[in-house]
Amino acid sequence: MTAWHVVLLASIACFGLKAFGYLIPTTMFERPTPARIVNLLTVALLAALISLQTFASGQQLVLDARVPAVATAAVLFALRVPFFVVIVVAAIVAAAIRALT
Repeated sequence: MTAWHVVLLASIACFGLKAFGYLIPTTMFERPTPARIVNLLTVALLAALISLQTFASGQQLVLDARVPAVATAAVLFALRVPFFVVIVVAAIVAAAIRALT
């Protein structure tokens, strides 16, 4: 099985899951418990994606300029700085660290 086969199978699986989602009645998500689970699941998946992209490179744990840049972005978000400013400052932090090393 080649990488293209894996990509095609994953695409078919994602499409199937999305199609299955349309079959679930909307009344199910109006109840408090499923609505809370759906909201928390979205946040958990986003946090997992950010942590993998920040701390991993292939199969290895990597601590490079991305870590302080994400930490800077987190602090700026906590201070309610506008999104564009957060992105620019985090990019500047990462570029400065990479320039110094």
